[in-house]
Amino acid sequence: MSYQIELRHFTYFMAVAEELHFRKAADRLFISQPGLSRQIKQMEEIIGVALFVRNKRKVTLTAAGVYLKKELDYIFNHIDFTIRQTRLIDQGSNGEIRIGFLGSAMQTVIPELLVMVNKELPDIQFSLEEMSNHLQVEAVEKDQLDLGFVRLARVPEGIQKKTVHTDSFSLVVPLEHQLTSKTFKSIAQVSDEHFILFSSDYSSLYYDKIMSICEDKGFTPKVTHKSVHAQTIFKLVESGLGVAIVPTSLQQGFDLGVKFLEIPKIPQKAILSVIWKKDNRNPALQQILKFL
Repeated sequence: MSYQIELRHFTYFMAVAEELHFRKAADRLFISQPGLSRQIKQMEEIIGVALFVRNKRKVTLTAAGVYLKKELDYIFNHIDFTIRQTRLIDQGSNGEIRIGFLGSAMQTVIPELLVMVNKELPDIQFSLEEMSNHLQVEAVEKDQLDLGFVRLARVPEGIQKKTVHTDSFSLVVPLEHQLTSKTFKSIAQVSDEHFILFSSDYSSLYYDKIMSICEDKGFTPKVTHKSVHAQTIFKLVESGLGVAIVPTSLQQGFDLGVKFLEIPKIPQKAILSVIWKKDNRNPALQQILKFL
C-alpha cells in the first residue's frame, strides 16, 4: 500500500521536533504515543529519509530533520499570516505590518514612521513587539516579522539593513548625584561607580560599544546589574544602585528620578538600523519601505 504525504504528517512532525519527546508530543496532539510513532515512521518512509534519531534516553533531529523543521517553521508562519492578511483585506484593510523593536526605537523612529504611514495609507494596520536583536533577526528570517529595529553591525544573507537613526550616548545618574551638565567632562569621573547596563544578550554590539566608551578612558566598568528593559535600568539608577550608559534618545518618555548627561568627546555612536527580508512577500511591506 502506497501513502501520500498529508498536512497531518507535517503537524505531527513539528510537534515531535519541538518537544523532542514522543509522549509529550502525543499529549499535545491528543493522540496515542504508538499512533504518533506510526505516523512519523510512515512520513519517513514516504519521504525516504530518517528525520529523528531515537534511543531510550532522548530523541534528536537528524540533519534532514533540522532542515525540514526550519522550512516548515517558515511555511506554517506564512500560512497563518496569509490567512490573517486575507481576513484584513476582506474587511477593507490594506493588510498588516509586524514590527519588532529595541526600546529606544519607540522613543525616536517608530512613532514618526507610524504617523507618516497613517497619513498616506490609513488602512494599513501595525502590530508591535519589543524584542532583542537576536530574536528580531530570527523572526524576520522566519517571516514572523516584516520589520525589525536593531543595533547590529551585520545581518545574515538575505536580510536588508538600513541605518535610520544615529544617536549620542548619555550617562544616567540619580537626580541628587553631584555631577551636572556643567561639571561632567569625562566618563572617567564615574570610574569608581557601579554600572547598570543593558544585557549583552539584548545587543552584544551595544554592550561592547559601552564597554569601549569606558575602556577608552582607561577603566573597565564594574557591572553589578544587567537588564533588557530601560525602565528597569532607570529604576535601579534612581534607587542609587549605580549609573548607566544609554542612547540619549531614551531620556524621552520616562518620568523617573534620574538625570541624563550627554557624554562629551567620544567617537562611539548608538546606531539604530531597520531590517527586513529581501524576499518578504507581504504586499503591505512594499508600500511602506519608501517611508524608511
